[in-house]
Amino acid sequence: MSSVVGQRQSLMFRARSYMAFVFTPQPPIVEWLADLDAGLERSKGFFAGHPVALDLSAVQLSASAIAQLIAEIEARNIRVLGIEGVTVPEGEAGLPPILREGRGAQAFELPASAAGSAPQHQQPGSLLVENPVRSGQSVVSEGDITVLGSVGSGAEIIAGGSIHIYGTLRGRALAGATGNARARIFCHRVEAELLAIDSYYKTADDIEGSLRRRPAQAWLEGRTLKISAMN
Repeated sequence: MSSVVGQRQSLMFRARSYMAFVFTPQPPIVEWLADLDAGLERSKGFFAGHPVALDLSAVQLSASAIAQLIAEIEARNIRVLGIEGVTVPEGEAGLPPILREGRGAQAFELPASAAGSAPQHQQPGSLLVENPVRSGQSVVSEGDITVLGSVGSGAEIIAGGSIHIYGTLRGRALAGATGNARARIFCHRVEAELLAIDSYYKTADDIEGSLRRRPAQAWLEGRTLKISAMN
């Protein structure tokens, strides 16, 4: 009697990078948490559902202190994906994974058997959104994002590059999310809940009344987020 042995397929997996917000706590931690609370109060629920990494290079914390800090952050409805800037052993005290250098900063060598010249760095492509972005929706890209319609209240656009909105911006727009301080935000009509470039932002209360409901652009000038009307 013969038996048929099924062939098991090889385990398949892919390496993929994702965009995440990076928090860099500063000492003293109690005051940094107070600043975090103040920011969350101005934009409630902004980080909920988004991956967040902790860069702990600016503080000296034991494994137990790191665990306590993560617990404090997650108590604010922020999920910590991983940590970096520390040398504690992975898995100690139930800590999240230690993250390595992010995309665009990691160096590697091609195997000796690879032929041809080394690949050149490719700039992230732009994303075109032809439909309105409705409340609760999120659009994320490592390149520029262009929205031909409007962005509803409670929606968000997160781009590694610049953001162009050919309608009304009522939600949140974050440009330069991968650290690009030269990114800009352009919109046909600004009624935004929040505008941000790199790690600098302004909420609706910070936007001058004379600029609202008009075409506007936002850019960074040093560490200050500037907003001006476009005629």
